[in-house]
Amino acid sequence: MFQTFRNAWKIEEQRKKIIFTLFIILLYRIGNAVPVPYINTTLLSQYFNNLSNTVLGLYNVMSGNAFSRATIFALSIQPYINASIIINLLTMAIPALERLQKEGGEDGRRKIESITRYSTVIIGLIQGLAYYFLIKRYNILSETGVWQGIVIVLTFTAGSALLMWLGEQITEFGIGNGISIILFVSIVSRFPSNVISLVESLKTGSLSWLAAIGIIIGIVLIVLLIVFITNSERRIPVQYSKRVVGRKMYGGQSTHLPIKVNMSGVIPIIFAQSIAALPATIAAFFPAPREGSFWHGFLKAIDTTSGIYMLVYFLLIIAFSYFYATVQFNPIEVSNNLKKNGGFIPGFRAGKPTSEFISKVLGKITLFGALYLGVIAILPLIFSNVTSMTGIALGGTSIVIVVGVALETVKGMEAQMLMRHYKGFLE
Repeated sequence: MFQTFRNAWKIEEQRKKIIFTLFIILLYRIGNAVPVPYINTTLLSQYFNNLSNTVLGLYNVMSGNAFSRATIFALSIQPYINASIIINLLTMAIPALERLQKEGGEDGRRKIESITRYSTVIIGLIQGLAYYFLIKRYNILSETGVWQGIVIVLTFTAGSALLMWLGEQITEFGIGNGISIILFVSIVSRFPSNVISLVESLKTGSLSWLAAIGIIIGIVLIVLLIVFITNSERRIPVQYSKRVVGRKMYGGQSTHLPIKVNMSGVIPIIFAQSIAALPATIAAFFPAPREGSFWHGFLKAIDTTSGIYMLVYFLLIIAFSYFYATVQFNPIEVSNNLKKNGGFIPGFRAGKPTSEFISKVLGKITLFGALYLGVIAILPLIFSNVTSMTGIALGGTSIVIVVGVALETVKGMEAQMLMRHYKGFLE
């Protein structure tokens, strides 16, 4: 990875893209330090200390602690991610959007992007309004009033829209993959504070050196596992039949159909985390029940550190992995495309037998990928319970995102340099 960045820095065009990307990242980090007016950030930070394992804690991780400090980028890119997922799902449910995506070409792609942008603003407005009601309920506002509420909500919404625009600038003029780069920076920005917390735990004696070394070794092993699984794929052999067109013969070559082991990325973890932590999140909005009461026992049983929560979380990850794999990869459509282009899988007839074989392979691959995601997400929770360290409960999700974005960015830069190499050769 470092060799790729070193080679890219030697090329003037790539160097300008890297500098531009770093400039956008600097603007983002500055915006993450600018608080929204009329909010008592000290009380807000104290309130979020007890919500590290809820949905709000997940939002805080994705925003690089901006959510708990109520800065102008507090909503981060969550509205854009939610809008993108919603629009992708609607393209399967609404025939007009499906035709626009498949047959609209470049113009159709731009229209869908425009719809996603407007949806991002609407979702940002809703989330900003919900955030305002949350801080108003707990008297975290330094000043109250209609005008103050309008300023707070619009600032949150405008910050989310601006962040979406900054991500698009990185994609167009920078090294690419802009939205993912911003998410990457948000998560990485928390690492120094985590290291400081680890060092302080060693100084106070609350954490032994042996446990600290075990944490570091565990993180390294998890990173290696994520890199291996991310680059792993199941290659189904495909043979194209020969056909004669005029005096020329086409086809006859052998290739393969790649199926990623983890094609859904980290999205199943995010969805499962949001739903599994929903009861604890809702309970955080109400006064704590009396100790020994039924509701106290119920909330303790479904708490984010309980075994029931971990089991539900694990099963939801598997369910969402299958759902998202079905959304992304349609075996019937792949089989029809192979048939149209004269391709077939050796040992299977074109049409239904091919689609059934692809579905069978997809099911096995998805199960392995879902179990992998479940283990990565559950291990930090188990370790957090054993060692009583709550700061790493979301570590698995963070590492999957960081490693995935890093690999994706490096591959994109390598592709850009390779394209430039061939372009220079042809010219």
